[in-house]
Amino acid sequence: MSAAQDADDFWLYDLRVETVVGDRTSVCRHVEGESFRVEGELLIFDDQKRVSMYALAALLPLLPAKQRPTAPNDWMSTDAEIACPDPHCGGRFRVTRTGKRSFSHAETTGLPDQRGTPYWNKSE
Repeated sequence: MSAAQDADDFWLYDLRVETVVGDRTSVCRHVEGESFRVEGELLIFDDQKRVSMYALAALLPLLPAKQRPTAPNDWMSTDAEIACPDPHCGGRFRVTRTGKRSFSHAETTGLPDQRGTPYWNKSE
């Protein structure tokens, strides 16, 4: 890989988002252990897993930040659980970094003068 290609790369963590129910009653539909994965920009649901759209709406703004490298003492690095947005619900979502993958700016940008072949169209 050339230095120019290397300078174009950036890293994102793959994530696993799992429903956990603690000592407080879950009043929303949260089933312990249901999960989905985040790989790049994709949300991947396996085996008919389900997540409340209201909980997902609360999670979505935080997932891109959890994907990026952060300082060890940044709360994005140390705090793994996100509460259900319903203040009366005990459901939480544990976000775990599971892997790390490299992306190319040219393969992910929409800027016409910087655009390359999209990563999902590249042959493996």
